[in-house]
Amino acid sequence: MSTLVAPPSRSLLPAGLPGRPSWRVLIGLTLVVALVHLLMLGVAPMAVGPEPSPLANKFITRTIVIAPPAADKPAAPAAAAAPVEAKPPPPAKPRRPRAPTPPKPQPKPFPEPDASTQPAPETPDLTAQAATDSGATSPEAPANAPAAPEPAPAAAAGTGSGTPGGTTAGGSEAAGTIAGTQALRIPGSVTLDFEATGQTGASPQRGVFGELVWLQDGSRYDGRLTLKAVFFTLLNWHSTGKIGPSGLEPERYSESRKAEVASHFVRDQGQIVFSNNAPPVPLQPGAQDRMSVMMQLGGLLAASPERYPAGTRISVQTVGVRDGDVWVFVVGDEEKLQLPAGEYTARKLTRTPRKEFDRKLELWLAPRYGYLPVRIKQTEANGDFADAQLRKPLPEAPTN
Repeated sequence: MSTLVAPPSRSLLPAGLPGRPSWRVLIGLTLVVALVHLLMLGVAPMAVGPEPSPLANKFITRTIVIAPPAADKPAAPAAAAAPVEAKPPPPAKPRRPRAPTPPKPQPKPFPEPDASTQPAPETPDLTAQAATDSGATSPEAPANAPAAPEPAPAAAAGTGSGTPGGTTAGGSEAAGTIAGTQALRIPGSVTLDFEATGQTGASPQRGVFGELVWLQDGSRYDGRLTLKAVFFTLLNWHSTGKIGPSGLEPERYSESRKAEVASHFVRDQGQIVFSNNAPPVPLQPGAQDRMSVMMQLGGLLAASPERYPAGTRISVQTVGVRDGDVWVFVVGDEEKLQLPAGEYTARKLTRTPRKEFDRKLELWLAPRYGYLPVRIKQTEANGDFADAQLRKPLPEAPTN
């Protein structure tokens, strides 16, 4: 049998528990919530405004381009872009042709011998003209032609040693002293090659070579003697001047190693002037320099060898680059020399030092070569020396 159970009565709910809200209350709450949303959607955008751009708060840097110099052409603006087909560049302005520069004249070497009269270098003319007023027989005259009478010696080409005015053959020097020159035969243009040994300080010098270049045209001369090692110059003497009645008349003499120093023969003032500001010295008749004196002595012996027997003393003012002392050369006997160029017979002339710091000079002059120097030895006061010996043979000169 089914039992019917009756729903509980409202009165049976415990007191104090809330009941289910009515539908009116729910509708009212919904309307209130909807109204609040509408108010928020309508009012908030007006108060806040439009949403800012996301780039507004980014840090921006600006690059400043320095304008180019006024001389430079500014770049064309973007608006003036080049057309699709670029214009060809304007033709280059033709350059004005320059007038051709005339070639510089080549300097004429001193002196250039005439090819028709100058012999080949290997067969030099070793006897040239005598001084015009020397009284010697002209080289063109026959060998057996009578010679002019020999004049008495005159103080024209040198001075006696140690006396201001010089001495003649009868002065304080020995009886054989030659103080004047009466006849000379200046050798013709020639080049002599040397091989040398030397000593500089404690170091001996090997592998030294040099040459003596002698040029003359009958009125002027140019002579240079050089000795060179691998890394330095031992000796470099250069003399230029005229050929006059008394033989060689130097005008300028120089020595050079690292720098050049020179002596000038000022004949119109009668003195010798030095480029290194050394005090000038009086110019004596017949004065020579260290280069020309060798050729002058050779010219004396070549013209009259019989006048200069062994023991003869030849005095001549010899100019360096700071002084002009009188050098006395003593003529010696003939010697046999064994040189790199072969065996030679030569007359030896010696200049012996007479004062402190004087240098010694020894010359060997070969008669068969017109008394050209085939050996030259110079010794300094401290012992340094340079000994140059002929290393290339030359043909013998014709008999005078």
